[in-house]
Parts: sequence; C-alpha cells; structure tokens
Amino acid sequence: MKSIYKIVFLFTLITAFSCDSKKVTDRNDYIAYLEQDTDNSNGIEDVDFWTSKLNKTPNQFPYLVKRANTFTKLFSNTGKIEYLINAEKDLIAANEATSYKKSGYLKALAHNYISQHKFKEALAILKKAEVLGEKLLGTQKMLFDVHLELGDDTEAEHYLTLIKNFSDFDYLIRLAKWEDHNGNLDGAITHMERAAMVSESANNKALKQWSYTNLADFYGHAGKIDLSYNYYLKALELNPNDAYAKKGIAWIVYSYEKNPDEALAILDHISSYYHAPDYSLLKAEIAEFKNDEPLKNNAQEDYRTTVNNELYGDMYNTYNVLHYTDDLQSPEDALAIAKHEVENRPTPQSYDLLAWSYFKAGDISKAAEIVDRYISGKTSEPDVLYHIAEIYKAQGRTEEVSALKEELIASVYELGPTYTSKIEKL
Repeated sequence: MKSIYKIVFLFTLITAFSCDSKKVTDRNDYIAYLEQDTDNSNGIEDVDFWTSKLNKTPNQFPYLVKRANTFTKLFSNTGKIEYLINAEKDLIAANEATSYKKSGYLKALAHNYISQHKFKEALAILKKAEVLGEKLLGTQKMLFDVHLELGDDTEAEHYLTLIKNFSDFDYLIRLAKWEDHNGNLDGAITHMERAAMVSESANNKALKQWSYTNLADFYGHAGKIDLSYNYYLKALELNPNDAYAKKGIAWIVYSYEKNPDEALAILDHISSYYHAPDYSLLKAEIAEFKNDEPLKNNAQEDYRTTVNNELYGDMYNTYNVLHYTDDLQSPEDALAIAKHEVENRPTPQSYDLLAWSYFKAGDISKAAEIVDRYISGKTSEPDVLYHIAEIYKAQGRTEEVSALKEELIASVYELGPTYTSKIEKL
C-alpha cells in the first residue's frame, strides 16, 4: 500500500506542476496604464512652496509638517528613499519644536519610522503619544501595527481588542491582518471584503485603493487568481500609476501564466517612474526562469547598486540576506544581517533568515535548533516553510518534510515557478 501511495502522490505532484494554467489576464485590460505618463511636478512645486514659506517664517513649525506630508506622498509615488528621509528630518524638527507634545506629529513620525522598518523607534514615539492621550484611538491602532511587526503577539492582540469596532475600516483591515498572521486566510479575506465595502460606502478613493490591492493579494494567496487580477485592475482604475497593483499583475503573468517576457515588460514600465530595489530582484528571478543569465546578472547588479545607498538602513534586510545566501553564496555576510534583524524584530520570519543563513553556512544542527524553537508552527509563509523543509531534509526528518511538501505544492503560485523543481527534489 505504501508503494501505491507513493506512486499516486508522485503522479499528483507531477500533474500539479505540469498542467498549464488558465489564462486570466488580457493585455487590453491594462495596456492604457502602461502608457500612462507620470508627472510629480505638482508635488515638487508643493515642496518648493512650503520651503519658501519656511524660509520667510522659520518659526512656523506647522509648515514643516506640511512639507513632510508632501515628501511622504512623493516617496509613495516614486519610491525614492531621499523623499522619505527628508520627511523624517522635517517631522523630527517639528516634534522638537513642540517638545514631543503633539500627538499628531508623533504619529506622523512613527508612521515614517514604520516605513523605514525602524519599528523600535516607532514604538518609543507611539508610547509618548499614548501617554499624551490625545486622539488615543489612532495611537492604539498604530501600536497594534508596531507590536505585530516586532513579533509581540500578546501586546498586538491587546491593542486589537481596544480598537474593536466592526464598522470601522481601520479596525477591519487590522483584524484581517491579524487573521492572516494567524494562518486564517479565509477570515482575513472576509474582514478585508468588509473593509472594502466600508470604503466604498464612504466613497473614499485612498481607502478603496488600499483595500483593493490588499484583497488582490489575499485572493492570490487563496488561489483565486481571477479575483486577484480583477482587484488589481480596480485599484488601477482609481490610480493608473499604482506601481504595486501593476507589480501584482506582473506576478500573475509570470507565476500563473508563465509569460516572463510580458511580466518583464510590465516591470520595465514600472521602473521608468518607481524606484524600489526589490523590483530588480524580481526581474532577476524572472530572468532565471527564462534562462537569461546576462539579464539575471544585470538585474542583480542593479539591486546591489541601488540598495548600497545607506539611506535604506534596515528596509531591505530580508532581501539582502536571501541575496547573499541564495545568489551570492555568501552566508557569512547573510549571518551578520540576519542576527541584526533578529535583534530589531524577533519574529518567526526574522529567525527564518537566521536559520537559513546557518544552514547555508553548513551548520545544519544550529539551523534546525532555531527552526524548532522559534519558527515551526508559528508561521505559514510559504518561503519560510520551504526553508524548514530543506533544513529538515538535511537532518533526515522525512515524515516532516513530506507534510511540508504537500503544503508547498499548493503554494507554488506564491513562491514562483523557479521553486517547482526545488519542491520536487525535497
């Protein structure tokens, strides 16, 4: 019976990997968004306007916040790290001018720190805002966000309870994130769908766009690729320059439809106006899938050149660790970053980076020890599960690898087609 089971399982595995995916995208749906001109001149003019006002009246600290808001919007539109750092400088100056006594300014600075992955700094700032008590509900919402990022589930759940309100968009999206964090994808989708309905009832463009892209992500994780695609399109209807939504479509075209050239065309368009290092790594992955070694090398070099900018700080630690371990075969460099990341935010995902670095460095027992103590059973992220499976395989833990393999087969879309052969070999 065991041998028959293995044959059936192998057939199922081969079938899962070899079946052609149904096409869900149509270039005619999104071609207009790829021909969209991006113009940030208004934002730059706004920066100049507030700078002029500050030069005339340097003691008017509210102008600092106005300029910071403009810098933040420019960062959101372009991905240029300089704008985010300029916003931080203005927000620090505004908080210093008010002796860190204005809750709104504190939360704006905390939001900036979250964007930079400075989660401990954000927590310290939010604690100041919590003591002030001004607009406390907003502070509590952000405290949930930060505690979740820092891996403190107990505190995160505490603040989630404090903000409970099923008619509130902010609560619903956080509840969705909490359910997803705990591996309840169906629950996450349900609450995000409710959040989308709230945003539509309020006809709030920004909230609709945010909920649509997040719903698209969740539907993709659930294997509902057609719904995922449609929601990325809905986001683009609201903002034709939404780089994240375009990247989502590029992923569907690449991972689900196995059309690397079209995916690369979309990414090249995004890169013409949005500058984020991880897009280069995605290009490198797609180049690997199509066996284009020169393109892969060039894309990885672009990533290293961009991320070498010290202004990025810890924002790309995860990408850097995996680039060192998987692409550059330099686990010692990866270890140093992974240890730092665990100090910054001791989450299962951070410990995964550490375990994977030890594994790649040849210390299998240390890697497995970290997995068993800090990771196993604490996350359902497919990339983490793949690392666990490889580490367990090296230890000869066959039954545990088999169980993980079944989960990974179902997650090939999320992992990408370059993982197909890796999973087969587990």
